Amino acid sequence: MPVDPIRSVLIVGGGTAGWMTAAALAKIFGDQALDIRLVESEQIGTVGVGEATIPQILLFNRMLGIDENEFVRATQGTFKLGIEFVNWRREGHSYIHPFGSYGSDMDGVMFHHFWLHARQRGYEVDLPEFCLQIIAARQGKFLRPVPDARNSPLGHIAYAFQFDASLYAAYLRRYAEGRGVTRTEGRIADTRLDPETGHVQGVQLENGETIEADFFIDCSGFRGLLIEQALKTGYEDWSSWLPCNSALAVPSENTGPPSPYTRATARKAGWQWRIPLQHRTGNGHVYCSDHISDDEAANILLSNLDGPALRDPLQLRFTTGHRKKFWNKNVLAIGLSAGFMEPLESTSIHLIQSGIARLMTLFPDRAFNPVDIDEYNRLTLQEYDYVRDFLVLHYRQTERDDSEFWRYCRNLPLTDHLARKLALYQTNGRVSREKDELFNETSWLAVLDGQGVVPQGHHPLVTGLGDAEVDARLEQILGAVRASARQMPSHADFIANQCAAPADIQLFQA
Repeated sequence: MPVDPIRSVLIVGGGTAGWMTAAALAKIFGDQALDIRLVESEQIGTVGVGEATIPQILLFNRMLGIDENEFVRATQGTFKLGIEFVNWRREGHSYIHPFGSYGSDMDGVMFHHFWLHARQRGYEVDLPEFCLQIIAARQGKFLRPVPDARNSPLGHIAYAFQFDASLYAAYLRRYAEGRGVTRTEGRIADTRLDPETGHVQGVQLENGETIEADFFIDCSGFRGLLIEQALKTGYEDWSSWLPCNSALAVPSENTGPPSPYTRATARKAGWQWRIPLQHRTGNGHVYCSDHISDDEAANILLSNLDGPALRDPLQLRFTTGHRKKFWNKNVLAIGLSAGFMEPLESTSIHLIQSGIARLMTLFPDRAFNPVDIDEYNRLTLQEYDYVRDFLVLHYRQTERDDSEFWRYCRNLPLTDHLARKLALYQTNGRVSREKDELFNETSWLAVLDGQGVVPQGHHPLVTGLGDAEVDARLEQILGAVRASARQMPSHADFIANQCAAPADIQLFQA
């Protein structure tokens, strides 16, 4: 059967999701005969108070072929070595989930098993001391990996970015429009469906213009203008696992050099984020309105800023979960229109990125084969499930019982996947990774250890080296990590020398 290729794509909604999708399509399809159009309205605002990412975004940037220093300058960006979690295990405790590994594996066994064995023999150095990203983050240092230092921790520095989401969307818009994407200003007033197939035929703008396309990508945010309002796809509510349903977001003035990590501080009925940028700091308070009022949540947020707020907090309401189909008929949802999980582990942009990558793998023709659509939905649901379980781990494995919210979280239901993860680690310190699971063994180890989960044992092969040899190797690795950190410049100096934003760049977007 001959292929009937897609000739036109309409992206509904801009922002990060819309312009990431437009930029990727423009790059991948290049000069092929595909008309790519995006419709958005400047009357519909975005949050735009700072966005944190995970290292996979480097793959997206590399695919687009953009210059990293230019990208950081254009978005008032900073670098990110991990996420600090304050007060999650208990009040006054903190740990960092790093983007780098702990120590060095030995004889095919993960490093932490040797550390666990030494710990049980009285070794007093904590696991985070063996991770360069954690040490550098605490010292306010940053460096990209050094190509000729492969045998040193400096040769394996994984990192991500923190940037202004509004400036990021504007940057990608320039990129996409420069490669042929057409932008239309306007608000959608109506959606027309094919009476026989139920597919979306086109959208009508408030000015009366009708835009038709073969394939529609819904980036309209929580509203789900096409995927939900037009196609009635339905929504899977995950509030029983992730009870937070509200957020307040506000930017504040910088009071010092930006830290090379994001911070998530647990509060009475939720948590507060802090994302340092070059020109300001992004802040927000994610909370459960069943356990705290909006006014009290706002007071907690505003009283815990590093510097003066630059505007009044912006209120957001959400229900954690996802559409029952991410791809329905000829409409694919990307970003908030597909689903939402609170940004505790900075997964929002990654889920956009992975949705785009999955679309490229399964890009349809005009027949919209159900097998392709089903596979997209299966893989996307699997990714959402894994991310959800990782987030639940933070809430459930806590010693806190100082509020009704935290007492509730200690009894959150376990999925089979999360129960297996916990049982494996609690028994002999094993950390496994499912195929295509976003968070790797290091990430799970960081949170399990940080939240106070202590294994009963360790991998039996660690005793083969002998205690003296293990202790010597631990000290050697520890010395290498500390020496590497000493060689790194400060985060502020690195930015100043490589990618400082020009003074005339737009400092704030409402």
